[in-house]
Amino acid sequence: MRVVCVGDSITRGQVSADYVGQLRTRHPAATFVNEGVNYDLAHSVRRRLGHVTAHEPDVVTVLVGTNDANSTLDSTTRRMIALMKRPPGRPTAERYRTDLAGIVQDLRDRTDARIGLLSLPVIGEELDSEPLRRAAEYSEIVREIATAHNVAYLPLHERQTAYLRTRTWPPKTQYRPGMGLSSRASIQHFMLRRGFDDISARRGLSLTTDTIHQNSRGAGMIADVISEWLC
Repeated sequence: MRVVCVGDSITRGQVSADYVGQLRTRHPAATFVNEGVNYDLAHSVRRRLGHVTAHEPDVVTVLVGTNDANSTLDSTTRRMIALMKRPPGRPTAERYRTDLAGIVQDLRDRTDARIGLLSLPVIGEELDSEPLRRAAEYSEIVREIATAHNVAYLPLHERQTAYLRTRTWPPKTQYRPGMGLSSRASIQHFMLRRGFDDISARRGLSLTTDTIHQNSRGAGMIADVISEWLC
């Protein structure tokens, strides 16, 4: 079984704990192909689907939307991603809906693969916050697209928010606009050789290193929802 995991930096696993690597360990008989590209939007994923279908996958998982949602929260991030990815206009929820539906339809037209759409991971770890509400709104779009196209919906967002509700202490680090938190996390990881869990713990976070990218627990939840579906 060849499984292609499509997504952004959370899938790429360079500045985020590697859930694709966890899947390889859990399912040694399967082949997992990492098709994560840093900063990708749903639109840019759709543009490169030829690379995905060239693998002739039996299964495709799609985890994309964090950059789309984050671009609606933060003008600095929006401008930076616009320069790199050249989307056709300003990112909006409706643009995301159109692009995600296009991804599903294009995969169906080009492959016979089973398709699983993951809802978004958390953005920030404060339950009653605008970033987390935005991630929930985009996750609802994922659910609606999965239902409309009769493909699997993998409830990552629900899994992560349920975990946060069990936490008895507030996060010490809140979501901040811009790239400061993620840039400093990258410096700690690549230059100071700190692990993602160490960075997360130092910031008082439970699932993420920088309110966006995953520590091993957050990545493990991604691997969990995919594994449960595969089995």
